[in-house]
Amino acid sequence: MKISIEMDINASLAQIWSAWTTPTHITQWNFASDDWCCPRAQIDLQVGQTFNYRMEAKDGSMGFDFEGEFTEIKIQQGIVFKLEDGREVSIEFRPTAHGVKVVETFEAESANTAELQRQGWLNILSNFKKHVESLSN
Repeated sequence: MKISIEMDINASLAQIWSAWTTPTHITQWNFASDDWCCPRAQIDLQVGQTFNYRMEAKDGSMGFDFEGEFTEIKIQQGIVFKLEDGREVSIEFRPTAHGVKVVETFEAESANTAELQRQGWLNILSNFKKHVESLSN
């Protein structure tokens, strides 16, 4: 099953692309709730190369590496990657009259409900929106 989420972001495409692909930005937004953080982000934005984002509970009780390999990159247009378990994720950056619509589509995993996965990814995208829009202020 594929799940899609989207969000309109009031920022330039250049700002959005930079915040999505730069480790210092990724660590500022890549977590689903305020009691989690992303202490480390490594990315080699080239087809055939990888990324690894460490996600941890702030209290140190749990954490995991979110990692995958890039299979398609269109600068300031879209990114496709495969996760460690083989699931595919695509991100599209669509310019709008007031900024950019970011659309993420991912293959669901079987350990959590589709709604829980959708909400988690949507929370991360919401953090991304807050981070990028705060750069413009």
